Amino acid sequence: MARILITSAIPYINGIKHLGNLVGSQLPADLYARYMRARGHEVMFICATDEHGTPAELAAAKAGKPVEIYCAEMHEVQKDIAAGFRLSFDHFGRSSSARNRALTQHFAGRLADAGLIAEVSEKQVFSRTDNRFLPDRYIEGTCPNCGYDKARGDQCENCTKQLDPTDLINPRSAISGSTDLEVRETKHLYLRQSALKGQLRDWIVSKTAVDAKGNPAWPVLTTSIALKWLDDGEGLQDRGITRDLHWGVPVKRGEADWPGMEGKVFYVWFDAPIEYIAATAEWADANGLPDVAWQRWWRNDMGAEDVRYVEFMGKDNVPFHTLSFPATIIGANYDGKEPWKLVDYIKSFNYLNYDGGQFSTSQGRGVFMDQALSILPADYWRWWLLSHAPESSDSEFTWENFQVSANKDLADVLGNFISRITKFCRAKFGEAIPAGGAAGPREAALIEELTTRIRAYEGFMEAMEVRKAAGELRAIWVAGNEYLQSAAPWTVVKTDPEQAAAIVRLSLNLTRIYAVLSQPFIPEAAASMMAGMRSDDWSWPKDVAAALEVLPVGHVFDVPEVLFRKITDEERAEWQQKFAGVRT
Repeated sequence: MARILITSAIPYINGIKHLGNLVGSQLPADLYARYMRARGHEVMFICATDEHGTPAELAAAKAGKPVEIYCAEMHEVQKDIAAGFRLSFDHFGRSSSARNRALTQHFAGRLADAGLIAEVSEKQVFSRTDNRFLPDRYIEGTCPNCGYDKARGDQCENCTKQLDPTDLINPRSAISGSTDLEVRETKHLYLRQSALKGQLRDWIVSKTAVDAKGNPAWPVLTTSIALKWLDDGEGLQDRGITRDLHWGVPVKRGEADWPGMEGKVFYVWFDAPIEYIAATAEWADANGLPDVAWQRWWRNDMGAEDVRYVEFMGKDNVPFHTLSFPATIIGANYDGKEPWKLVDYIKSFNYLNYDGGQFSTSQGRGVFMDQALSILPADYWRWWLLSHAPESSDSEFTWENFQVSANKDLADVLGNFISRITKFCRAKFGEAIPAGGAAGPREAALIEELTTRIRAYEGFMEAMEVRKAAGELRAIWVAGNEYLQSAAPWTVVKTDPEQAAAIVRLSLNLTRIYAVLSQPFIPEAAASMMAGMRSDDWSWPKDVAAALEVLPVGHVFDVPEVLFRKITDEERAEWQQKFAGVRT
């Protein structure tokens, strides 16, 4: 049994996330966590809400609520929606927790002791009307590149050009709308990432090939983004880790005050990844466990050396997880006294686009997680998103493709198999698995095919090749359908009832196997299949022939409700129109 630590990029607090956010991190992380648990491994699956920074303050102000209240409410909303999608987090924490505050301040102190923090004077926009410095995202104006009139001070969302606040035409405060702005000098802390460039490069390059433990190379998408940030232009730059904000982790050096940094907070991209560690500590606290319970996942001197740590994220998060967060981890161990766990594998994803355009949280474009659950159960979305995961390139959600995939894969293939065999057995043999008959060449061929395909499925799941795993799982469903169609027990029963009984017995046992194999992708349907078989045996089918005999003769079963109903053309057209506009 292995120990596997899994983290998903933590979703930002300002609103409900869209399906592109879901498939870019949380959902494939859940798939992997469920699979690894099913194989008997010890898994710690961690996520949280990312609650600090400018967007949280702006969203709270827009909602007319204190930021602390807004974040607490939105945390519960996101936690409930995650549960609706059956995301099986061991803990869903908050970056505003006391644990994260203490750990962030601790890491800052360690980095300062290592000489990796620099105090830098810089010029920043100050709003006289608001009587405060304005971080980049608190400034709006017209983009000098494309003319978009709501560009932010760090980036234009319309054309994606990176900007400085002073680049904007007609800049204004995003808080008050005031144009009474001036540039003043302020002092901030910078993480001297450039001092760690060599160590970071060696570490990243070591991930471009299979390592000594046999762990696979990182995806090309991950390493190419990381190496580009290391080498493009002037190379890896030192990064500011503080901001002039009211909401965030107060700047301290461990538990001590930091002279000159009064009233400042740590930049959200410094404290957010530390929340992975803090959320694991929150898990221990919630379960009444001592610190050693979480430290064994994160401290190499406490047993984490044997942990395999896997991160899931969209490609836009890769630079921070391959450079900035590792710089924090490496730098904090400058004297060898704090050997924190570095990530072993980063699974990154491209973007999921929406019906000819882009999903956009800020513009409300696309299908959002709460909306999705309001029209169909989670398994429909889980299956489509995972089977179309944007791994090697961007992928696109269209309602036509969604309808075809759901109807064909879920209703016609899997659902059809379960419905046909359970209803036929109930009609011809009663409510218990029948006796009689023996396996023949057709059954032997099926067992051989299933064995080959299940081993391939395992390989794809372990390698986190999500689309290939989904394709193999579908092929396993198809194999059962083709067997049933070819064996035709509804015809055989007229002349050879015992042989028909053997076909039924194998097929009902195959239903249990389908529940086990399908559970990482479609957990609700898997639970329904298993409940229909009146079984709680979730053992993995290592030996397919033996697995096809787990449910014995005389075992009582139920005919499950329809697993998946078909999506009608009228529904598809209605939803396509409903979600074509902008969400308010």
